[in-house]
Amino acid sequence: MPLGQTEEDSRQKNDSRYCGVETEFDNDIPRTLSFSLSTGFDFIVAPLVDPEYRPLLFSTDSIPPFAASDLVLTSTQWGSHVVAKISSWIDLDSTDEQLRLMSEQTLNREVSWASHISIQACLLPTPKGNCFANYARCVNQILHNTSNNVQLWLRLPLENFEVDEKEDDAVHDIWEMWNSFRTICEHHSRLYIVLEIRGSLPSENSLARWFGEPVSATIIHTDSFLTNSRGYPCLSKRHQKLLEGFFNHSVQVILSGNLSNNNPLDGLKNHTNGGSGEDQTKDAITHPLISYLKYIAYLYQRMDQLPIQERFEIAYRDYLQSPLQPLMDNLEAQTYETFEKDTVKYSQVSPQFRDFCFSP
Repeated sequence: MPLGQTEEDSRQKNDSRYCGVETEFDNDIPRTLSFSLSTGFDFIVAPLVDPEYRPLLFSTDSIPPFAASDLVLTSTQWGSHVVAKISSWIDLDSTDEQLRLMSEQTLNREVSWASHISIQACLLPTPKGNCFANYARCVNQILHNTSNNVQLWLRLPLENFEVDEKEDDAVHDIWEMWNSFRTICEHHSRLYIVLEIRGSLPSENSLARWFGEPVSATIIHTDSFLTNSRGYPCLSKRHQKLLEGFFNHSVQVILSGNLSNNNPLDGLKNHTNGGSGEDQTKDAITHPLISYLKYIAYLYQRMDQLPIQERFEIAYRDYLQSPLQPLMDNLEAQTYETFEKDTVKYSQVSPQFRDFCFSP
């Protein structure tokens, strides 16, 4: 259920109205997806491959199954409700050659499989340490592979790295890491960021830089939440401000983690108050993170509506527009209609024209 669905106008400002949840590996992914969708989430971020799986690079024996069947979900379900989480153990810049080769093979396999089953995006693990040149090189090769159109979301923590002071070439800032990574990837348009938010945040200037970057989603861990006087989860003022800024930039929210607040969960009242068996069965399937989801929806719904001008321009953000010459060329009627929606020229020209007409 979109975060703004309960509003009269559906609050359809942008894609940030969709909220997902990060899940662990489950052989029965249809059950995981059905449970998450039925309890209010719009999509899941889930591994497609068992985290214990390792490719047998040097074995001549038969290779075990790589992943489950692609038929357990329809192509529409895969594409609309699942983001593939690439195995977190991969280390493409490891000094261990066998691990490095296995990691490269696994990355290519998992992205290819995700493309085959029509998944739209893959969540890449955070680079391990400050050496990530080979990782970025492999990602760049995948991005330039014309056989798939999968978006690659690079997971990055919204904090500074702890680095060894002896390392002169160490990357001391997460934005610098991102800038180096995307430069190696030649600023590819299908490379995005997923920022991982924890309890502490960097400075305001550091946060402001991310509003100009291709941030696709933000992962909010449950340990980032505080507990209000009523026992429900809430975020600090700085977290709220950051999240509202991301909402206005079409950034989606993904909840992650376990229940870390002793909050009263919806659905438990009937159990304690002796509700009917049917009600108890219905309430028993309430998602453990439902109170966090409701709080995110509350933050989204309380935002002021964007002005008409900004709502009109939101689809054209960050896109270079072709130069038009309406006085030289005969353009489409729709183009002239678009020009008429620009109120600035009228608000500026009308007073000047009036002054000209009534000037002595």
